[in-house]
Amino acid sequence: MMTTLLSSFTAGSLTLTLNRPERANAFNFELTQALQQALAEAENNPQVRCVVITGAGKVFSAGQDLTEMKQGGNISYREHLDKTYNPLILQIRRMGKPVIAAVNGPCAGAAFGIALACDLRIVKSSAYFVVGFGGIALAPDSGVSLFLPKYIGLGRAQEYFYTNKPIPAALAFEWGIANRVGGFNYQRLVSQMAADLARGPREAFALAKEAFNKAYLPNLEEVLNREGILQEQAGRHEEHRHRVDEFFSRRGKP
Repeated sequence: MMTTLLSSFTAGSLTLTLNRPERANAFNFELTQALQQALAEAENNPQVRCVVITGAGKVFSAGQDLTEMKQGGNISYREHLDKTYNPLILQIRRMGKPVIAAVNGPCAGAAFGIALACDLRIVKSSAYFVVGFGGIALAPDSGVSLFLPKYIGLGRAQEYFYTNKPIPAALAFEWGIANRVGGFNYQRLVSQMAADLARGPREAFALAKEAFNKAYLPNLEEVLNREGILQEQAGRHEEHRHRVDEFFSRRGKP
C-alpha cells in the first residue's frame, strides 16, 4: 500500500510530502490524520527545528478528496472539519517551530488554507492558488475566510472566491501570499530557507509565533468554528449536490 505521507529529515529540517499523486494529492481522512500525527511528533522531537510541507509530483494539493465525501453519504461537514482541517490549522499555527509550505504546483481549497496557515510560503513559478469552494457551492473553510483577506484584502478575497480564478505565483508574491517565488532555483530556495530557519533560535521563534498569533489571529479558533457551521448549511443545499454531480460528470465517476 502506498504511504500517503512521506517524510525525510536533513540538518534539523523535516520535509513532509503529501503523496497521493493519482488524486492530485487531495486530502482524504488517512492523509489528514497522518499529517496531524507527523506534526505532533515533529513538535515533540528536539532534533526537528523546522518543518516543510510539500506535494509529490507536480501538484501541491487539490484540497479535499471529493470522492471520499461523496462516498460518505449523508456526512456532516461540520463534524468532518472538526476532525480534520480545523485541528490541523490550529496545530500549524500553535506549533512552536517554523512551518514552510513549499508550493510546488496547483494548490486549491482546503490545501490553500493549510498553505496560508504556514509561517512562510515558497512557491514554484508555475504554481497557482485557487480558492475552489465556490466551484462546488460551498463556503470557504480551513481558515481561508480569515487568512486570505488578511493577505490580499477583503475585496480581492471575495472576487477570487466568487470567480474561482487562479492566483498565479507572480501575483501571489505581489500580494504577499508568497514569500519567495522560484523557477529553476525553486528547490534551492526551499532548502536554503529551511536550513536557515533550522539554525535559528528555537525559543525566540516559538515566542514570536505566539505573539504574532495573539496580535494578528486572536479569533482563529472562533472563525474555524463558524466556518464549520456555515459549511454544514452549504453542504446540505441542493445546489452543492448538483455542483458535485457536475464535477464528477466532467471527470468520470468517483
